[in-house]
Amino acid sequence: MNARVPADAFPPVLSDYRLSDNLDATSGRIFLTGTQALVRLALMQRQLDRAAGLATAGFISGYRGSPLGMVDQQLWKTKKLLASHDVRFLPAINEELGGTAVLGTQRVESDAERTVDGVFAMWYGKGPGDDRAGDALKHGNAYGSSPHGGVLVVAGDDHGCVSSSMPHQSDQTMISWHMPVLNPSNVSDMLEFGLYGWTLSRFSGAWVGFKAISETVESGSTVDLDAIRTQWSAPNGFAPPPGGLHNRWPDLPSLTIEARLAAKIDAVRHFARANSIDKWIVQSTRANVGIVTCGKAHLDLMEALRRLDLTVDDLDAAGVRIYKVGLSYPLETTRLDRFVEGLSEVLVIEEKEPVVEQ
Repeated sequence: MNARVPADAFPPVLSDYRLSDNLDATSGRIFLTGTQALVRLALMQRQLDRAAGLATAGFISGYRGSPLGMVDQQLWKTKKLLASHDVRFLPAINEELGGTAVLGTQRVESDAERTVDGVFAMWYGKGPGDDRAGDALKHGNAYGSSPHGGVLVVAGDDHGCVSSSMPHQSDQTMISWHMPVLNPSNVSDMLEFGLYGWTLSRFSGAWVGFKAISETVESGSTVDLDAIRTQWSAPNGFAPPPGGLHNRWPDLPSLTIEARLAAKIDAVRHFARANSIDKWIVQSTRANVGIVTCGKAHLDLMEALRRLDLTVDDLDAAGVRIYKVGLSYPLETTRLDRFVEGLSEVLVIEEKEPVVEQ
């Protein structure tokens, strides 16, 4: 016997939704893969700059490799759309040439014959590619980004060695270059953190590392564009050193570069205090145990709790706090200091090596 299905058993269908909305839509819900999110990021940044009265252009270069093996195909597929937003894609012969090309884009702003206010850029490559391109990326971060440009360094890390010669993790490498590191946990985070990263790069003069692990960039999900934060405020109380923190020409070899690297990280800390992307998930006032998560490890923890039928309210009542880190280096410690107040034990859950824990 067939049972009647109530008319309200299923959510309403988006009758006007098109497949192209994943890149074209400016509001509402869309379905997006992590790879497509990287393409969309450039389009969103150009739209935000245009709305702010900035005549910027975008530039993307890098070298494919799992889990970023499909990025170039998505970029080629949307060539006309990218061109309409003044975003250029240059498929590099290898990772270091892509990094060198990105380095050049940050010098545009100091050129008297420039045709745009600045160029925001994205480099991408798998974990071993970060190592190979280390000379270009390290020097690029040292020389700095431009005030209306900014650079995202997207590191495709195959933590589980799914399709690589060995497992790899880029966090420590980028940290050794004095490069801040963003660690999104899902596709929605990729959009918000990417826009945050370009703004952070413009403020601090640093190139900004961006983790794109297999489980995130190769996934797909529904994203609410209206919930993506796109505006960030300039922090008060930060004074850059003489000469500033941004790219300049010429930038001659000297110990000043080393001092400026430390000042850039200080600028990142100031920006993060005013514009944190960390999230306090459970704020139990009676807690004596705290759990700090980062990246996809946060979703793994929450899924484990769901399978145990433990809700956020249950954890609050049991005296357990949860804190989700978005900027894994340098840590925004003022909020973490409040998080650990009164706790007798803190558990850190993250992928691979103990970056946040240390």
